[in-house]
Amino acid sequence: MTNQQLKLRSMIVTALFAAIIGVLAQITIPLPLVPITGQTLAIGLAATILGSRYGTLSVLLYLIIGSTGVPVFAELSGGISKLVGPTGGFLVGFVPAVFIIGFYMEKTGFTFKNAMIANTIGMIITLAFGTTWLKISADLTWAQALAGGFTPFLVVGLIKAALASWIGIIVRKRLVSAKLLFSIHPNIKQESL
Repeated sequence: MTNQQLKLRSMIVTALFAAIIGVLAQITIPLPLVPITGQTLAIGLAATILGSRYGTLSVLLYLIIGSTGVPVFAELSGGISKLVGPTGGFLVGFVPAVFIIGFYMEKTGFTFKNAMIANTIGMIITLAFGTTWLKISADLTWAQALAGGFTPFLVVGLIKAALASWIGIIVRKRLVSAKLLFSIHPNIKQESL
């Protein structure tokens, strides 16, 4: 199989992950300011499975689709207003989070331990972006923003980080062995649990 064919397959998997993020975003537990969604689990999976480049592309594709009005954001919502509204910081925070998760794993290896560290860092990045934007856009105090956009998500975020790490490493290994995904950095430890 040529590099072109492998890249095409990786782009198809990238587009598939944009759709997966949209589907998992519909799993929602409502909270007063910011709901708990399956979106962040999907972000961790995209980064863990696809790495920094294709993971980031999948998130950007998801955000572009959602910002055009397609109802792929939480609670079947869409539109640019979601990106600039009170929860927009979480959506925008997905981009640096997925890049850093993937980049960390590309530098250290695709193992469960590294994935857990990377996904925890990614969770904190997403929460930091989201909480900061929530404070600004909703004109809240830092205490209110932390209580509504950070603290309630820590335990659930760690659970999602563990799930994304465990499932992501298994799925990545299978996609690589099926030649549906290729390693951009062949010199690193790729698929050990």
